[in-house]
Amino acid sequence: MAKKAKSRSASQAAVKKRSGAKAAARSTARKAVKAKARTAPAKSSARKPARPRQRIAISHHREEDFKADGLRAYAKYRDLGIADATHGLAQAHVIRLQGPCDPQEVSKLHFHDVDFQMVYVLKGWVKTYMDGQGETLMKEGSAWTQPPKIKHMILDYSDDVELLEVILPAEFRTVELKA
Repeated sequence: MAKKAKSRSASQAAVKKRSGAKAAARSTARKAVKAKARTAPAKSSARKPARPRQRIAISHHREEDFKADGLRAYAKYRDLGIADATHGLAQAHVIRLQGPCDPQEVSKLHFHDVDFQMVYVLKGWVKTYMDGQGETLMKEGSAWTQPPKIKHMILDYSDDVELLEVILPAEFRTVELKA
């Protein structure tokens, strides 16, 4: 019996030695990788210039903030201050489409050269057309994204419609198309 106990402890010691050697090798390899990572410049920071620090933007509802100075003549826009706060990274505004809808003025096929665009219906409804989606009625509480450069247009809307729109970047190009 004593022999068996002795051989067990000898085999356990041998396993510990092998495990210890493997652990030491793994530890050395990890240290080499970590050291290399510390000295190598980060690829993502080398490609992207640092953005200016964003600031807080607070916007409270005021009727006088709705202006007819946006993209469309049939709409009033309330800027939410996001473009200034993000140094042009994004913009957000509330849009009121002025009723009644005039399809001759409104229904023009176009696209926006953007990275991201999202619209949320705050009030009323709007009927849209998007290439590949067709016609869709969006009601209060509906939200949708428009992929970059997707051809779209507004077909109709309620007299009381209000939309929240978020776009990246804040400055972008709109291209009107022949229907």
